[in-house]
Amino acid sequence: MNRTLDELSGSDDFVGRHVGPRDEDVAKMLSTIGVGSVAELIDEAVPAPIRSEDDLALPGPRTETDVLAELRSLADRNDVAISLIGMGYSGTVTPPVIKRNVLENPAWYTAYTPYQPEISQGRLEALLNYQTMVADLTGLDVANASLLDEATAA
Repeated sequence: MNRTLDELSGSDDFVGRHVGPRDEDVAKMLSTIGVGSVAELIDEAVPAPIRSEDDLALPGPRTETDVLAELRSLADRNDVAISLIGMGYSGTVTPPVIKRNVLENPAWYTAYTPYQPEISQGRLEALLNYQTMVADLTGLDVANASLLDEATAA
């Protein structure tokens, strides 16, 4: 499905410009996990008590250009004010001990577990709670939380 630049330049169709699963890919994925349709997968994965059968009250489809124009008009309503806080103290000397132990402390910008057990205990307990919850929700025997960055663990 190669298209020329001229064919793509006038396109405002989101789906046409982004890759998504083809019908045969979806069918293969569904057969791999043993379900016949996406609806059947949802029936098995999402408990009935939390499902809503009501239609969502969503506006009709719009082009990307229209949405960007609306976002621009919303952004244009913002007032840009001069910030009077958080600008630091001009001419103030920060003692090296404060700079080294507070401002340059790697704990502020790394995801690594601190080495002091009394500091890392709460973090480790939170990871255990997370793993237990994920294992309970998924029904799996294990849950990964060893990546030092919980946002990427699953």
